[in-house]
Amino acid sequence: MAEPVALVALALDAAIGWPGALYRRIGHPVGLFARIIARCESKWNRPESPERRRLLAGILTVLLLIAIAGGGGWLIQCALLATLGPFGWIGVALAAFPALAQRSLFDHVRPVAQALAAGDLPAARRAVGMIVGRDTTALDEAGIARAAIESLAESFCDGVAAPLFWLLVAGLPGVWAYKAINTADSLIGHREERWRLFGWAAARTDDLLNLLPARIGGAVICLAGVGGWRTMWRDARLHASPNAGWTEAAMAGVLGLRLAGPIAYDGVMHDKSWIGDGSSQAGARDIRRALAVYVRACLLLWVMSGGVAWAL
Repeated sequence: MAEPVALVALALDAAIGWPGALYRRIGHPVGLFARIIARCESKWNRPESPERRRLLAGILTVLLLIAIAGGGGWLIQCALLATLGPFGWIGVALAAFPALAQRSLFDHVRPVAQALAAGDLPAARRAVGMIVGRDTTALDEAGIARAAIESLAESFCDGVAAPLFWLLVAGLPGVWAYKAINTADSLIGHREERWRLFGWAAARTDDLLNLLPARIGGAVICLAGVGGWRTMWRDARLHASPNAGWTEAAMAGVLGLRLAGPIAYDGVMHDKSWIGDGSSQAGARDIRRALAVYVRACLLLWVMSGGVAWAL
């Protein structure tokens, strides 16, 4: 039996997450990636630069992030295994767990349900505004609930399933290289003119790294919710992302809801397709149902991680 690095990392994340006091004191490791990306963008993504140069600069930024995050992860992993001997795997688990977001995601979505249950729409809008990029000021109760559920489902992939996958596949270098690329995608992997060329490499690399984890994550949600398979297979392609639709469609099918649909960003309405064929009138109870499915899905990942360690 191999050391259960991933299982211990999952347990640590679920137990303590990334404490607020620690975040206020030293920030979070992804903050380093964000600063690197911002520095590269300010120096290399100038509007007057030729398009080819901006595209190549974006590729160079991605390679730099992989070198720093993956290379740094490899050096730390080697140092821990060399200095701690048979207990080195525990150090690796400690260094890996901040890349997971089980606890953080749960703790950000639950207040939305609590505010809706109390009938406090302004508080619910503020809470959901912390986890979504869409306009929230005009959202009604159903829109707030759907936004929270959609964020929970999509983030199950890039916050839990995908980093866990890359931790299992490539250890500390894999999980932190993934987090660096995922951070780049969230910051610069957009279609607006400013980011279209410079962020192209980040977006496409993130799509590639999420290809398998997204589909695994969708299947895990269906297993946890005992259903949703038909909706996942039918509607995953309706999402603008080649990967995010898998977990979102799975959650829509499990809950019997319609998710996505027309969404406003920066005052502009985007006519997105609906995912799922149930009711679009979601509420606090549906968020709680989604959180219950999410918890069971995370536990299934625990079982899978333990099984991988046992098999090896």
